[in-house]
Amino acid sequence: MDLPEDFATALAAYERHLRSERDLTDHTVRAYLGDVSGMLEHAAALGCVTLSDLDIRSLRSWLAKQQTLGKARTTMARRATAVRVFTAWALRTGRASADAGALLGSPKARKPLPPALDVAQARALLEAAAVQADDGSPVGLRDVAILELLYATGIRVGELCGLDVDDVDRSRRVVRVFGKGRKERTVPYGLPADQALGRWLDEGRPRLFVSGAGAAVFLGARGRRIDQRAVRTMVHRRLADVPGAPDLGPHGLRHTAATHLLEGGADLRTVQELLGHASLATTQIYTHVTTERLRSAYQLAHPRA
Repeated sequence: MDLPEDFATALAAYERHLRSERDLTDHTVRAYLGDVSGMLEHAAALGCVTLSDLDIRSLRSWLAKQQTLGKARTTMARRATAVRVFTAWALRTGRASADAGALLGSPKARKPLPPALDVAQARALLEAAAVQADDGSPVGLRDVAILELLYATGIRVGELCGLDVDDVDRSRRVVRVFGKGRKERTVPYGLPADQALGRWLDEGRPRLFVSGAGAAVFLGARGRRIDQRAVRTMVHRRLADVPGAPDLGPHGLRHTAATHLLEGGADLRTVQELLGHASLATTQIYTHVTTERLRSAYQLAHPRA
């Protein structure tokens, strides 16, 4: 439906704010705008024509409709957060007389324990990939380097695909990545990942490289910068060869890296920095994983568990 003029004008201004002032990615901007426009359409159907007409009753009505449509609790929580950010911005910029979303609650999202590989499965994944790369094929060398780096650093798949050659400092064994909100951080990696990276950069990458690939570290089969879909497909395929391993994508290797760091004695604050989480609360889910494993081990081992 067509939005009232005040709503449409505010939404356009909000998009400019997200892009230019907050410097969010296109994907994040689309998600925010989709959530907010859905709320504004619902409010318009209730008779609201300006942002000052919005109140907690209309917002709760919109959120209740999400529930009747069968939306997941995580989706509803995300949309409620997006609307609260929008209404706070509207008040701050003088487009509304009150912050209608200040009292809007979010459905408590259930946080399932993220699946992760155990140490033996991670080792089997990397060793199997290395054996297959012994033929020296550039794609094989690339896959080993990608798997080693994902597991060593816990970086996101988008961060991995965005790496340029100058972002890799092999003398210090660190990579510079740009995370959400284009925030820069430096992440260390170990000797096995460095050896795999060295073979890929020295032997594999020059054989795949084509004009137009630029400075991309990892290349696809056609010689251009590899995309996220290709990395996800590769990780799923490689894990299918590991007996008993869960079907994970690159994000599963991120979970695995975080879990193994904590189980190895790393503190939560350090893991937060390595993963690039804005909030420590996001990192704390990994303590649930390790606690669950402790509980399982206790129940198996203790005679009076």
